[in-house]
Amino acid sequence: MAILASGIVMSHYAHFNLSPVTQITVQQTFRTFAFLAESCVFAYLGMAIFSFSHSFKPAFVIWTLILCLVGRAINIFPISVIVNKFREHQIDFKKQFIMWFSGLRGAIAFSLALHLPFPNEKRRVIVSTTLVIVLFSILFFGGSTMPLMNLLQNIGVEDKSQAKHKKLPQSDEESDEDMEDSDVVGEEEYALSKTVE
Repeated sequence: MAILASGIVMSHYAHFNLSPVTQITVQQTFRTFAFLAESCVFAYLGMAIFSFSHSFKPAFVIWTLILCLVGRAINIFPISVIVNKFREHQIDFKKQFIMWFSGLRGAIAFSLALHLPFPNEKRRVIVSTTLVIVLFSILFFGGSTMPLMNLLQNIGVEDKSQAKHKKLPQSDEESDEDMEDSDVVGEEEYALSKTVE
């Protein structure tokens, strides 16, 4: 937590005190390190499937997954409502849903599960359950996030286009009045053209 807080604070101070060339160099360097670290984590997760002895309990896996989703919803939606009261640019429901849907539970959860001080049998159940949830969230939620974003974006575009082209229906009396007004305007223009001639 100290490293995270220090990084957030220092990024606002240190980044803007660097030259433009150094800013680009530092960004690319840290992106490379982040990619390498992420690759190592996913390689370790992949090897863990075959390296550890597993003990699966389907009911425990399902309930854990449901509680993870519920816990994430309890965090994201109420906090977004509170934050929107102090923000100029609001977090709409589509963005909140994407934040809830695309949350990946990965390396930290798995490393915590590995270091829990439980007996071997309970520890195997927890590690196996965590691994299943991590793989499911990465493959299902991570793989379907982009199609879901495209779907929500298309729905938003269609709603805007329908609202733009939607016209209010006119009553018969209003349409008759419009016809009479156009006739009067036409007669005036005709009379004006005759006088000019």
